[in-house]
Amino acid sequence: MVRYAKGAVALTAVLLTTTAAIAQDKRIVKYNADYDPAPLAAMEQVIADFEAENPDIDVQLNNFDHEGYKTAIRNFLTADAPDLANWYAGNRMAPFVTSGQFMDVSDVWEANGLKDSLGSALASMTIDGKQWGVPYTYYQWGIYFNKDAYAAAGVDVPGPEGVNWEQFISNCEKFAEAGIDCITTGTKALWPGAGIFDYLNLRTNGYEFHMDLTAGEVAWTDDRVKATFAEWAKIQPYLTKNHAALDWQDAAALLVQGKAANYVMGNFAVAVFKEGGMTDDNLGFMPFPTINPDVPRAEDAPTDTVHIPAGATNVEDAKKFLAYLATADAQNKINAAMGQLPINKDSTVADDPFLRAGFEMLSTAEGGIAQFFDRDAPAEMAKAGMEGFQEFMVKPENLDRILERLEKIRGRVY
Repeated sequence: MVRYAKGAVALTAVLLTTTAAIAQDKRIVKYNADYDPAPLAAMEQVIADFEAENPDIDVQLNNFDHEGYKTAIRNFLTADAPDLANWYAGNRMAPFVTSGQFMDVSDVWEANGLKDSLGSALASMTIDGKQWGVPYTYYQWGIYFNKDAYAAAGVDVPGPEGVNWEQFISNCEKFAEAGIDCITTGTKALWPGAGIFDYLNLRTNGYEFHMDLTAGEVAWTDDRVKATFAEWAKIQPYLTKNHAALDWQDAAALLVQGKAANYVMGNFAVAVFKEGGMTDDNLGFMPFPTINPDVPRAEDAPTDTVHIPAGATNVEDAKKFLAYLATADAQNKINAAMGQLPINKDSTVADDPFLRAGFEMLSTAEGGIAQFFDRDAPAEMAKAGMEGFQEFMVKPENLDRILERLEKIRGRVY
């Protein structure tokens, strides 16, 4: 027995030594991220699949909580950079790009045909003609509507393509006559009003202008900004009157109850609508209407991304992982867990009418993908802008004063 025990110990020592040697032979990719539990499990599976295809690579995931990550990334990009790091597209990644802390990964896009497969997010991943990361998930914004409210007001229910701007405004008049709010929102927390502004500006002036405005390169007193607010003024009388006192869930209740017909909101609200009793039979979705037909259709779709920090030590394998993350299969796995949308146009989505509608809408958004006002603009400008939007929605006669105030803040912030 003693002899057997010694042999077992010796065998264990050999196995441990061998395992350590194998592990030592693997090339390590350090990945800092901020996933919630469900997407974390999905990403761990994606990593396991990647490692199975690349047995000489060991991806070591270091997961932070969301709020802690916002501070941590500014520290670790400077002091102890990983090989991969989570962040966001558009103007949210711009400071890290311009400061030289994110690496140009245009070669990954070129070598893997990502300008085609991830085409809807190309504009939001591009700065100075180069790509700076890979997007893996987003979700759509648009107009959710109550079909019963449409029937009550004698208004035709929109089809999947929605209606044009003139028809939408005409419908608002009919809803008003029926005592139904044409558009509901709750701006107590400010951000829901920003979704309305984003779409009005994207539809009036287009993606590039919208990005220039949120980047501080356009004056808030510019006539093109005023043109956006002129379109807003056409629907302002038909908004829920006390929106400034409502949270977004309160406004959702008005849609559920049929007291409001339409809601400009993100797809995460579908769960709230259904918890309130709506079903696929009476809940509808359509894109925000076209205002200027000469402007290519752009959409709001907050996009999560993975980047290679400039201080990464294993760039070659980090690029291999980015290419893998861009594939349809990898994006299917993680988005199934998140209940969101894959960006790869060859991916599939869950059998949900709103996810399918969003996938089709975003995959064909030739104008570009904006990230949402409070992601695209710096924090101080975003807060001031959203306060201005709320004030305009209550007192449109204050527009000139609002825009002059925002212009002064732009001069200071940027």
